[in-house]
Amino acid sequence: MVAPGKGVLAADESSGTITKRFEAIGVESTFDSRRAYRETLLSTPGLEEFVSGVILYDETLRQSTADGTPFPKLLEDRGILPGIKVDTGAMDLAGAPGEKITEGLDGLRGRIAEYVALGARFAKWRAVITIGDHIPSDYCIAANAHALARYAALCQEGGLVPIVEPEVLMDADNDIDRCFAVTEKAQHAVFAQLARQRVSFEGMILKPNMVISGKKCATQAGVAEVAEKTLRCLYRTVPAAVPGIAFLSGGQSAEVATAHLNAMNSAGSHPWALSFSYGRALQDPALVAWSGEETNVKAGQEALYHRSKCNSLATAGTYRAELETAGA
Repeated sequence: MVAPGKGVLAADESSGTITKRFEAIGVESTFDSRRAYRETLLSTPGLEEFVSGVILYDETLRQSTADGTPFPKLLEDRGILPGIKVDTGAMDLAGAPGEKITEGLDGLRGRIAEYVALGARFAKWRAVITIGDHIPSDYCIAANAHALARYAALCQEGGLVPIVEPEVLMDADNDIDRCFAVTEKAQHAVFAQLARQRVSFEGMILKPNMVISGKKCATQAGVAEVAEKTLRCLYRTVPAAVPGIAFLSGGQSAEVATAHLNAMNSAGSHPWALSFSYGRALQDPALVAWSGEETNVKAGQEALYHRSKCNSLATAGTYRAELETAGA
């Protein structure tokens, strides 16, 4: 999953989320339009050069190409691992206004067995940590860390590699130092719970946020500062036994997410592979290029191929901004 030069494509948007993205480009979200879009992504020529796995949504895992090939088989035939989002979403945390807890543990053991039978080889669970006035609370961090660890233990028991995703959101007006403090605290809590619940660090992938300024912060940290503080946080919190760290993009633009990853890998070697598990930062250019038109399938695929290649180069620290002009 974090082989040299490769990362993970996050294509696990819920039906509600992908409907919003389709509406933004004037495309109606139906079972067939979602299937056509996912087929455009998954059948991109050469995708296997840069992508080792794709996280799918429950609906997508059960869908097939126009010629009847199940999506998991399409991926496996190309040497790409099929994955599955297994949480059921972030809900309000009882007794903690403004904070969320991710649900989906009930019945998870049975769903894991079903997903393995359908071809899934790894899974993802996302916890949401919100920065705001007097939050996140210790209660919220502890509850989400516990849920992440229970999920990871069940995945390893059932034969799936767990991607553990504690996401500190970038939506507030906090500066980069506040993001650092919250991310460090959350990751310490997550790894403490993973250890208590007997999760093998060697058999998991961490999918964290980068340490960045909040979107509404008047002062935005530059690429070098983001790379330095993200690495410092990881060295304080992540055991060397973890084989790979696949960052989420968290609302960053496609080019900025690539530049941040590149800067971290340009800083030298690390105990873990530093890779990507981007959703919008890989998909958005492809979605706009496709725009729901069959005649635009090739354009959408070329956009995804380009972004995947740029991020592949970033995993080696060899990405250059000039490549964006060449890609255009």
